[in-house]
This record gives sequence, C-alpha cells and structure tokens, in this order.
Amino acid sequence: MIDCDLCGTTAPGEVPPLTWVVSRERGSVQHYCESCARDNVRNIECRLERSYW
Repeated sequence: MIDCDLCGTTAPGEVPPLTWVVSRERGSVQHYCESCARDNVRNIECRLERSYW
C-alpha cells in the first residue's frame, strides 16, 4: 500500500494513481495525494532543480 506522506491517505492498489505526485527527496521516494499536491504545488515546484525550468 502507498500512503500520502503529508496527510496519510492510502492509495487504492499498489501503484499510486496518475493524479498523485511522486518525488525523490534526499534519496527517498515521497508520495503526495491529489489533494495535498494541489494544496502544495508551489512548494513542490520551488524544490525542482533549475534544469527542469
């Protein structure tokens, strides 16, 4: 099972839905549900490396 690392919502199945955000941070994989991703999209974007822009 995959849980949202911010709110704890559990994804249905073993693969996160396409609406979830998957991020690699300091060597670990973080998962964010659709609601948390929408609420925190600016924080997620500001952590992207310059090469993505």
